[in-house]
Amino acid sequence: MSPGTTRRLSDSLDDDDYPAYTVGRAADLLGTTPAFLRALGEARVITPLRSEGGHRRYSRYQLRIAGRVRELVDNGTAIDAACRIVILEDQLAEANKINQQLRDDQPAS
Repeated sequence: MSPGTTRRLSDSLDDDDYPAYTVGRAADLLGTTPAFLRALGEARVITPLRSEGGHRRYSRYQLRIAGRVRELVDNGTAIDAACRIVILEDQLAEANKINQQLRDDQPAS
């Protein structure tokens, strides 16, 4: 978005990266604690944005990542290993997306 333009509310609601959730609401949605989310931030799996008042705000994308870590932890994976697995899964998904875009952009032979 360029400077001087305003963001419509519907744009924010549709944006997976919009930091809409407080730490308490995010924890409630995931069925976990704020401390779990803070631990994921310390492990640099997710980096919440900060409000003007300094409060953590999470996006839907970040909640999906945190939910995946929680799923692994609930199934017995150590949190540090779960964080590493999720980071690698996310990197692989991004690489696959880029590869597909490159394939789609190639002229047919």
